[in-house]
Amino acid sequence: MKTLYLDYAATTPVDPVVAEAMAACLTMDGNFANPASRSHRFGWQAEQAVEKARRQVADLLGADPREIVWTSGATESNNLALKGVVEYYRRHHPGKSCHIISSSIEHKAILDTLNWLKQQGVDITLLAPDADGLIHPRQVSDALRDDTVLVSLMAVNNEIGTLTDIAAVAAQLSDHPALLHVDAAQAVGKLPVNVNHWRVDLLSVSAHKFYGPKGMGVLYVRRQPQAHVDAQIHGGGHERGMRSGTLPTHQIVGIGTAAQQVAEQLTEEVARIRALRDRLEQALLALGDVYLNGHPQQRVAGHLNLSFDGVDGEILLASLAQVAVSSGSACTSASVEPSYVLKALGRSNGLAHAGLRFSIGRYTTAADIDFAIEQVSRVVTLLRQQTRRV
Repeated sequence: MKTLYLDYAATTPVDPVVAEAMAACLTMDGNFANPASRSHRFGWQAEQAVEKARRQVADLLGADPREIVWTSGATESNNLALKGVVEYYRRHHPGKSCHIISSSIEHKAILDTLNWLKQQGVDITLLAPDADGLIHPRQVSDALRDDTVLVSLMAVNNEIGTLTDIAAVAAQLSDHPALLHVDAAQAVGKLPVNVNHWRVDLLSVSAHKFYGPKGMGVLYVRRQPQAHVDAQIHGGGHERGMRSGTLPTHQIVGIGTAAQQVAEQLTEEVARIRALRDRLEQALLALGDVYLNGHPQQRVAGHLNLSFDGVDGEILLASLAQVAVSSGSACTSASVEPSYVLKALGRSNGLAHAGLRFSIGRYTTAADIDFAIEQVSRVVTLLRQQTRRV
């Protein structure tokens, strides 16, 4: 039975070129050594590979290589950014209040970290999106306070693919000392990202979202002017004291190779993916009583989030056995809660439950889209017929 993968926003397969480069850093006859071992040639070679990858990632982001801090992924990068900024501020301003601005539709890696910081006495303001899922720059300026130390907003929403105008948000902070952090896990590899054009201070990246390995990420930390973060992992002072731990040469080579591929292919790849997404969207909307979640234009090319009226969301997802897509619903101990992102857009519980995210990527073909249209159309039509009979 054919099974189609349309969940690229959850993770991407490692590109074969990336896998080959990583494999060459694993065994005795490869570049396996500890990059911190500076007393022999093996360590020097590993360090060279790490620094080459640091340059590749920096080039993709328009950054200085010295601004790239290796982490285990965007979740760690987000934790380091948020907790690190707060701890540095409190260490240098003891007794002063501390305020962070974010949004109610951020990834759980942000929201859960903010909730933890709230328990530590940090005041949190969560901005609400409009009906299209957009956070507007003016909302940030309206929420700014004298004690605001950080604004943290995602560039691309992981569920609905909507874009935040990061450069415009940065402009709201031009006369304010607050730092700007961007969760760019869903942005890098899907649209041009330049930290200087966006004027961000901190930016989180995850390799497995753009055909690199899982377990590898980056926190960009601006040098001029310096964005200060206190380390969250101690032990050896690696990464200029911001993140200790033996560097995984193979993982780092993987993210560097993936970054270089993105730099070479992005424009052509985005155009092809957008055309496939639009074809899928038009066909599924033609079923009727299907609603687009998110902004029709201000979104990334590969995301498509639709709510299907007249069907049970859990049954719909279970019935699409041959098409791997995702739902924003979260499983709890007793029930399945509707997507908090779709609820924030004003969707009813039924439509929020019946929201599906289709995400298209590098290996999706036109034939795949035809197959997805056929499968989803068949299942939705059948479920609606069954519902009407009842």
